[in-house]
Amino acid sequence: MKTKYSPIKTETKFDIEQPNLGHELRFLKKLETQKLKTNKSFWKPLLSIAASIVLIITATFTIIKNNAVTGLASVSPEMAKTESFFTLTIANEIEKLKKQASPEHKNIINDALFQINKLENSYQNLVMDLKTNTTEERIIYAMISNFQDRIEILQSVLHQINFNKKENTNENTII
Repeated sequence: MKTKYSPIKTETKFDIEQPNLGHELRFLKKLETQKLKTNKSFWKPLLSIAASIVLIITATFTIIKNNAVTGLASVSPEMAKTESFFTLTIANEIEKLKKQASPEHKNIINDALFQINKLENSYQNLVMDLKTNTTEERIIYAMISNFQDRIEILQSVLHQINFNKKENTNENTII
């Protein structure tokens, strides 16, 4: 038969034994070493936080330096406006071109986008040249001409697609 759980009654006795010889010295020595450890561990987090802050500041300045203004925008505020205008116009023309996408115009659209991509790569080379020669007017003119060439290609393709659509519409009405 199991017995019911009952708490064990303990007698309250005081420890009246004397510690070993040198106990107080050993205790004080342990206390001192523990105090030294806490002092060392106090600096570790502070040093790691300081190192992290230095690392973040360095990374931020590096990113800012790498994201510096490039292209025509690096020449002057007027050129920045010019570059913005051309970039926006090209993006709008590409959007119009993509809306015209159809199986019959697929080849001409792909060819136009390929030509635009080649001109974009050429523009990036001009940007690199401009970084080394910021006062070279020929590079600036070449960059503007590059933008104009891209717009011209896009408008020409859009014109050709619209012309083909009108031709197809006229053929269908005649028949």
